[in-house]
Amino acid sequence: MAETSLNVLVIGGGGREHALAWALAKSERVRKVYVAPGNGGTAGGKIENVAIGHSASDFAALVEFAQTQNVGLVVPGPEQPLVDGIADAFKKVGIPTFGPSARAARIEGSKAFSKDFMKKHGIPTAAYGNFTDYKEACAFVESAMFDVVIKASGLAAGKGVLMPTTKQEALQALKAVMVDREFGDAGSEVVVEELLVGQEISVLAVSDGYTIASFPAAQDHKRAYDGDAGPNTGGMGAYAPAPVATPELMQKIHTSVLQPSIDGMRRDGFPFVGCLFTGFMLTADGPKVLEYNCRFGDPETEAVLPLLAESCDLAEVFLAAAEGRLDAVPLQFRDGFSATVVVASGGYPGSYVKGRAIAFEPTAHDTHVFHAGTACDGSHVVTAGGRVLAVTGVSDTVQGALDRAYAGVATVSFDGAFHRTDIGFRALSQPREGLSYADAGVDIDAGNRLVDLIKPIVKATRRPGTDSDIGGFGGVFDLKATGYKDPVLVSATDGVGTKLKIAHETRVHDTVGVDLVAMQVNDIIVQGAEPLFFLDYYACGHLDVEATRDFVRGVADGCVQAGCALIGGETAEMPGLYAAGEYDVAGFAVGAVERSEILPRMDDIGADDVLVGLASSGIHSNGFSLVRKVVERAGLSFDSACPWTDGQTVGQALLTPTRIYVKPLLPLVRRRLIKAMAHITGGGFTDNVPRVLPKNVCAEIDARKWELPQVFRWIKRAGNIAADEMARTFNCGIGMVLVVAPGDVRDVVEALAEGGEQAYVIGRINAANDANQGTATTINTDAW
Repeated sequence: MAETSLNVLVIGGGGREHALAWALAKSERVRKVYVAPGNGGTAGGKIENVAIGHSASDFAALVEFAQTQNVGLVVPGPEQPLVDGIADAFKKVGIPTFGPSARAARIEGSKAFSKDFMKKHGIPTAAYGNFTDYKEACAFVESAMFDVVIKASGLAAGKGVLMPTTKQEALQALKAVMVDREFGDAGSEVVVEELLVGQEISVLAVSDGYTIASFPAAQDHKRAYDGDAGPNTGGMGAYAPAPVATPELMQKIHTSVLQPSIDGMRRDGFPFVGCLFTGFMLTADGPKVLEYNCRFGDPETEAVLPLLAESCDLAEVFLAAAEGRLDAVPLQFRDGFSATVVVASGGYPGSYVKGRAIAFEPTAHDTHVFHAGTACDGSHVVTAGGRVLAVTGVSDTVQGALDRAYAGVATVSFDGAFHRTDIGFRALSQPREGLSYADAGVDIDAGNRLVDLIKPIVKATRRPGTDSDIGGFGGVFDLKATGYKDPVLVSATDGVGTKLKIAHETRVHDTVGVDLVAMQVNDIIVQGAEPLFFLDYYACGHLDVEATRDFVRGVADGCVQAGCALIGGETAEMPGLYAAGEYDVAGFAVGAVERSEILPRMDDIGADDVLVGLASSGIHSNGFSLVRKVVERAGLSFDSACPWTDGQTVGQALLTPTRIYVKPLLPLVRRRLIKAMAHITGGGFTDNVPRVLPKNVCAEIDARKWELPQVFRWIKRAGNIAADEMARTFNCGIGMVLVVAPGDVRDVVEALAEGGEQAYVIGRINAANDANQGTATTINTDAW
């Protein structure tokens, strides 16, 4: 055997573990697969059973065995040992383990935790509430405007989900779980969530904490009997790939759920390594997560593993994931379909008899019999569980796979055996429907819902010249109604830049709406103009109606602050162009000024004029590519506690919206007290102030004249950024610079204070020479 040979330890004893051991043993690199404790069918060939259990009290024995047998990869099967920390136990002794840490396994171990995680990271799921108080849970059910599902938050061996059909049944279910403790401590906390309607699919995916690669989607059959009748079980059969899971749907699931889930867990400090098994409901609003599991599913595993391509080495895939290099090892599949039929003991999922002898006959090609609830009794294999065998067939078609699976079922027998005869009925009845725009990823109905939601928000921005009604082909503004005699129109357009990345990650969208307006209207006021109307453009891959509504609410807030009307916009849904949860925005504003009042008044600016600075609210909307780099270098996330201000996260502090200066400045413009203004955006003082200066002067800004805000002090220190670089990148606490005659400074500063603005005298205009004409210099930056 080569030096690179590998011994693998699979932990568990069900059909899932038999399928895993079978697939791992196919690897040329694998010398031995140990299964602890295994079952009546796992041993043989490379595979050997080990008489060690997998409760927490067995962890020490398992670790000792792995060390003694030179095990190089551990694959835990069941959820309980993962939740109990079995992966951590092996990690402590340096043995690569394909399974999540105890912290990451909470994604299954606590349904309340997983629902809160989904909410935090914008993962689509059902509306819900988490409760430890029985009366509060009952009140939630009583007030709910939707049908509910009751879930015990803890592990309940797959039985902790109740689906009442009436409010009375829901209240009875709560009592059974929370008061009568039908599921023990698992029911000390419950999740009450909205009942979702649609087809279910299961997606098993392999992750190393960064990369995630999925198996073909499967559909299982939970009910015990044909026609989806009878009690819920652990699963009576499955097939894959489910025809309903189109390539387009799987891509959407990857970008909107799987990758954001893995990224979210890593950012939250518990990177997920192992198999993330996600249950989805395919609703009219798209796929929504029913639950996460931290391990392979059963019987889904028996269905998907036989679809692995011959060239795909599962041991190499698992080892790569455990070592953080999954992107270097492909997960590949053969063409075709698989179907798995579970053969169960009579009475399952209730009480059943064990120890009945099982007879086996040879099976045909591409048919596999995986043992689940079996044991060895001398030379005989006998029943030892409710679900006894899982028989899988593989073929080019769903019907062919089902035929092979049922032919395989006919080769096994034992007293009291039963199985469903209608596995795959959904796939066989799946109609081939014509495509629609929604199938391409564009939801016209969602766009219409958005318009209805934002109409009252937009209406609040109305002003003379428009009533701010939206929904037409274009926005209308009556310039005559504003009273201008000889108006000149001033327009501006801009975006928000990479500050949007923070909004995407934190799921806070309203503040960047204010930013978008501020960037335009502050540019318009520096021309001496009054902003009149605004239009926005919002582009995304998938329209999240609530997120877009929040953004528009921020835009409307900005328009109210600036005194301009929001008269229209465009929402562009472009599947494939933007990642899940991401969007870009742009704005367009128009203002008016009397021809004689246009700024800057270049001819009036001269030496000894004074520079007055208006305080910024923070970083505003420029320099965020550098800010994000500094945050990354500091080892922080946007969820981290903010190091420069108390009571906020980094993301919340950075999303402070740009200050809008229109209303306090407009009266001063009309009194002709301001000769010029510079909006301090990208380029800082160095590039923006010279834009309003004639060539015969230069500007000198004294950094000692105001206190550098704490956010900029932290950025400078954490990024080791030179003072000159700060002055040409950020506003450094001054969002607007005014050029004012010396005799008008007092009036200007006092008027600004009355308008709620903090104003500082920050510098002066000097006569220029050939070397410094039309420039701006910041002195005394050592004060920073």
